[in-house]
Amino acid sequence: MGHYKSNLRDVEFNLFELLGRDRVLGLPPFGEIDGESAREALREVDRMAREELAASFAIADRAAVVFDPKTHTVTLPEAYAASYKSWLDAEWWRLRTHTDLGGTAAPSSLNWALGEFVLGSNPTLWTYLGFPTATRVIYKHGTERDRTIAMHIVENRWGNTMMLTEPDAGSDVGAGRTRATPNDDGTWNITGTKRFITSGGFNLTENIVHLVLARPAGVEGAGGPGTKGLSLFLVPEHHFDLESGELTGERNGVFVTGVEKKMGVNVSATCEMTLGADIPARGWLLGEVHSGIAQMFDVIEDARMMVGTKAIATLSTGYLNALEFAKLRVQGSDLKSSADPAAPKVTIINHPDVRRSLLTQKAYAEGMRSLVLYTASWQDEIALATTAGEDATLARAVNDLLLPVVKGYGSERSWTTLGTESLQTFGGSGYLQDYPLEQYVRDAKIDTVYEGTTAIQAQDLFFRKIARDRGAVLEHLLAEITRFSESGSDDLGTERARLAEAAAALRALVGQMIDDVTAGDVYKVGLAATRLLYVLGDVLVAWLLLRSASIALEALSTEISIADRAFYQGKIAAARFFVHEFLPMTIAQAGVAASLTAMELDETAF
Repeated sequence: MGHYKSNLRDVEFNLFELLGRDRVLGLPPFGEIDGESAREALREVDRMAREELAASFAIADRAAVVFDPKTHTVTLPEAYAASYKSWLDAEWWRLRTHTDLGGTAAPSSLNWALGEFVLGSNPTLWTYLGFPTATRVIYKHGTERDRTIAMHIVENRWGNTMMLTEPDAGSDVGAGRTRATPNDDGTWNITGTKRFITSGGFNLTENIVHLVLARPAGVEGAGGPGTKGLSLFLVPEHHFDLESGELTGERNGVFVTGVEKKMGVNVSATCEMTLGADIPARGWLLGEVHSGIAQMFDVIEDARMMVGTKAIATLSTGYLNALEFAKLRVQGSDLKSSADPAAPKVTIINHPDVRRSLLTQKAYAEGMRSLVLYTASWQDEIALATTAGEDATLARAVNDLLLPVVKGYGSERSWTTLGTESLQTFGGSGYLQDYPLEQYVRDAKIDTVYEGTTAIQAQDLFFRKIARDRGAVLEHLLAEITRFSESGSDDLGTERARLAEAAAALRALVGQMIDDVTAGDVYKVGLAATRLLYVLGDVLVAWLLLRSASIALEALSTEISIADRAFYQGKIAAARFFVHEFLPMTIAQAGVAASLTAMELDETAF
């Protein structure tokens, strides 16, 4: 068997018991997906991830991605190419593709549940096979010509990239220098250099269409500073006939000019891209001029969900690998008999600190899985309301609020838990390539960095998602959490009370930060923003774990199988453990007053 261990039972629990996604199946726009077809998709992608997609995970990590600077080509290992072909040929990506482009409308919650299996088994497959996201964005924002291009991309399975970052303009997107000049035939010439471009070039597709942010010149109002002056352009690697989609044989002037050597996700070609240096790089403006940043945010928001899902998927399989090892590894005697040299040796799962570690991993993995799928369920509601012509304002606002938490909190908690708990369970063996944890840890670190660092997610959370409406959308969630805390007649009264205390502490922290903004103390807000991200994430995870525990308690009162009884007992234990072990620290964190010491210190004293 391969490295990947999935948790189909918990995925199904979240979708159908916790979040009630059966309710949306079969409703417009999801008319083609019923309960049985959704469950069949979950079972099949789970099987495929374990038995097929995971096969090249370690091999491709150790085999080099080959970059030829003379031909500007990137070649991936043969074993990885086989995994890529398996996922491409299975066509589950059609559930994420626009229906007018040959896709099938499926709930976002189902798609990200399926995504967990892929992202846990061989995560870079999701990014190399990125055309479902790219073509949805092109179709949404484009003209009829652009939609025709999107159809060619899907029909030919071409690659796609998001070209945003530049060498001197990373997270400061508005500082980008890439330029676009209009041609008489309706195309544009793009010139500039982009950096950290995922899948910028690879040999598994005959063409790649890049989504390039550039500042247009030669049009009214062009060239303004900041992000408002940016537009998005479709720039193919190879030119093609617009009507037929057939390649013309002519190379476009967009080339890979470097591939980064990285800490992890080594099979992912992270490229420097040069446009228009030797021959013109021609492309088409997507939609309207100066709409680039809004269009690109549709890609970025999808990427945030991807990162959060990848993070929890890796933590989940890390935990399950650690659990298996702990059940098999014999070392030391029971702690109560440790003074007796003749005492029998036991498996390490019998040691108290190992159990603490495993329950920590379980609580975070299952709690953050719930957070990802809970966020996706709001995306389901957006689609349902939009199709029915109803108001989706609240659903959009809650989704927007949760996205930086999914990405920022999810990636940080997964990375630290994998390194300090999952790998640690193996002792020295966890540091070896004999087990997958060392690669999990290396591959997980990127989740805290790309698509916006944790600090950027935290500032987005506060300034764009909370301060703008003075916490109104957050209060909608907190009110729901408070109602849950105050209701219920089950055996979770103590835990509900602790959750209510944490929610109150979160309210107080947000209130203080809003007061600081009003008073002009933005440095205090900047210093507290990441702490807010962690506090909100912990409160949401505790709430979702307790909701799951409440369902489990009810299930245990009925006639169920031995396996289900163990499953539900585990849900209750994880919730109680998290609330009693971690929420007290969360409440304390919320009460910490931001100190300006860091900002008042002269930089020479650091």
